[in-house]
Amino acid sequence: MKLPTIIEAEKLLNEAEQRNLRAWIGHSKTTAFCAKAIVEQCDNLNDDTSYILGLLHDIGRREGVTDMRHIIDGNNFMTSLGYDDCARICLTHSSPYKDIRSYNGQNDCTAEETEFIKRFLDNTEYDDYDRLIQLCDALALPDGATYIEKRLVDVVMRRGFNDLTIQKWKAFLYLKDYFDKQTGTDIYKLIGV
Repeated sequence: MKLPTIIEAEKLLNEAEQRNLRAWIGHSKTTAFCAKAIVEQCDNLNDDTSYILGLLHDIGRREGVTDMRHIIDGNNFMTSLGYDDCARICLTHSSPYKDIRSYNGQNDCTAEETEFIKRFLDNTEYDDYDRLIQLCDALALPDGATYIEKRLVDVVMRRGFNDLTIQKWKAFLYLKDYFDKQTGTDIYKLIGV
C-alpha cells in the first residue's frame, strides 16, 4: 500500500482544517481512533494503515461545504498525491450498501462524476480496510465514539432519509457483527462506548 506516513496524514488533515474548519475534522480523528482501536484486536490489518485511512477518509471536505461531492473531491486529491489506497477509501467509505442512491444527502456531483462513483463501486470488491472505515465512519461523532444507531440517526436528521436508508443501516449493522467476530469481542468495548 502506498500511503502517507501518520505525520504526513496529520499534516494533510491540519492543512484541510485551515481550508474548511468544521466538525468533520473531529469526526475524522474519531474515525481514525476507532479504526486503530478495533484493528489492534485483528490479525489481518495494520494499525498505522487503519489509522491513516480513517484520518483521511473525508479529506474531500477540504474543498468546502459539500455533500456527496466530498467523495469525488477526496478521490481526486488523494490520487493527485499518488495515494491510490486513500483515494479508494474516499470513494468507498459512504457506501457499505453498494448503491450510490443510498447516500444520505444531496448528490452535488456532476452526472459524469456520479457515473464514475457508481462504476467504481460496482467494480470494486470491498476488502477489510473498506469495511473497517465504513464501520468506523458510522461510529464517529466529532466529539468521540458512539453507538452506530446514534450516528445513523444523526446523519438522517441532518441529511434526510431515502428509500435505501434501511438497507444501508442493515449493512452498517452487519459490519459491526463482522468486526465483533474478527476481534472476538464487542467493538463498543474497544472504542469505549
